[in-house]
Amino acid sequence: TRLIYGDEAMERLKNIKAAILGLGGVGSGVVEALARVGIGNFMLIDHDTVDVTNINRQMLATHNNIGQKKTQAAKERILSINPDAVIITEDRFYLPEESDFLYEYNPDIVIDAIDTVTAKLHLAKSCFDKKIPLIMCLGTGNRLDPTKLIIGDIKDTANGSGCPLARVMRRELAKRGVTSQTVLYSLETAKKVTLPESENGRHSPGSCAFVPPVAGYIIAAHAVNNILLKDMDI
Repeated sequence: TRLIYGDEAMERLKNIKAAILGLGGVGSGVVEALARVGIGNFMLIDHDTVDVTNINRQMLATHNNIGQKKTQAAKERILSINPDAVIITEDRFYLPEESDFLYEYNPDIVIDAIDTVTAKLHLAKSCFDKKIPLIMCLGTGNRLDPTKLIIGDIKDTANGSGCPLARVMRRELAKRGVTSQTVLYSLETAKKVTLPESENGRHSPGSCAFVPPVAGYIIAAHAVNNILLKDMDI
């Protein structure tokens, strides 16, 4: 990595503070990539534990750590890659009324890999107002093709993205005066999945090994190359 980026960039990355909200399929991919590229400081935010249903796609999930807090699993993973990393774990939900802990951390970059619309909107508005770089992940469920993933502005999702979450976020962010928001989204039409045990055709989205982790790596690459090292001659 140093051969590509050089000493000055590597020193900067070592001092970067990255906050990752959500340590599922996408968030665990972000953590993996940022740890391996040399980010030195992490705040890891998730209230969930590793479940057997996570094993098909989440880098942190194995049969050996089912039931472990995802924040702890992520911390152990990072330290196994970079023993010098400084890690803060927040085993909690990000809530509008309980969000100060994130901003008191003074992150250089925030990655949103959570699912709750209310939390995503509050996070986007807060980071916009505070001028904190934020990359937001939209829907990756029920998709199979990682080559259809793309980084752009929330406005771009109006063209070619049938993601219902993107539609909601476009409307609600505009209402809140958020004029620009970097997002990862998919141009792939989500698969229609109906399970025999589903009620009225409604169930949690399906997912596979290909799309969420690749989404995490794309987000991490954009964070490093286009935000954190944007002003450097790489």
